[in-house]
Amino acid sequence: MPLLKRYVVRWGTIIGALMLVFALGGCSAVRLGYSNAPNLAYWWLDDYFDFDSLQGERMRADLQSLHAWHRQEELPLFKELLKNLQTAAAQPVTPEQVCSLHAYLQTRAQATAEHLAPGLAAIAPSLQAAQMEHMAQRLDKRSRQWREEWMDGTAADISERRVKQLVERAEWFYGRLDAPQMAMVRAQMAAVEFDSAVELRESLRRHQDTLHTFRQLRTHNTPELQAQNDIRALVARSLHSPEPGYRQYFSKISAQSCAVVAALHNSTSPSQRQKLMQTLQTYENDARALSTP
Repeated sequence: MPLLKRYVVRWGTIIGALMLVFALGGCSAVRLGYSNAPNLAYWWLDDYFDFDSLQGERMRADLQSLHAWHRQEELPLFKELLKNLQTAAAQPVTPEQVCSLHAYLQTRAQATAEHLAPGLAAIAPSLQAAQMEHMAQRLDKRSRQWREEWMDGTAADISERRVKQLVERAEWFYGRLDAPQMAMVRAQMAAVEFDSAVELRESLRRHQDTLHTFRQLRTHNTPELQAQNDIRALVARSLHSPEPGYRQYFSKISAQSCAVVAALHNSTSPSQRQKLMQTLQTYENDARALSTP
């Protein structure tokens, strides 16, 4: 996946230091990760941009401001969401409810990423040709890694990787899945029309869009507000493709994937749902504690 899409959609991304911390596991780890989020975000961005000293100073300051905003504005929203999810966890869910949750998280992710626009827009004109080449190389490396994971091997190999990924995430929340649940997941995942070639084309489109946007900002005397809007538009295009064919494909596999998640949740035992509620309660407690500086 590309520079913005890969981590923006993973939510909480390292860019905004948001929901990714909830996947670190354990109260102390979550709180430590969130407190160090500006540094983690800086290291990740610097891996792509290779900031010089002045650029790095500006970006570190912007990430601290972003972190303060996120703590004040976004963490309360996540705290409320986690509270509501605990109530819903005991009940069956529909694919539409799962997709609605995903859409909400994507909206919050976009809001966070957009708050980084002023800092990126301010740095863009000072980027050097070597830095742009460095970014292009890092994006190419990401593409190679993605190909190795999702295009190399047989269709059965790739399908098994996707099942393993889902099971690992599910077991973090529900505990160990039993054999019938594993069989159900495999059957459900087989019906998801994942197309690695389509995914790769969209990923490469985002790569080129990212490089083109920063090259334009670097070489044109774009007014500051317009430059910020250009960055926000890039974020929006990364999350919502302008390509009609990909939008249609993504809508289809999203609905299919939501159906898989709903079916898995609805197959869980009372003890598995209790484990889910306990995990969500722990994360709510973390969010409450982290909301206070």
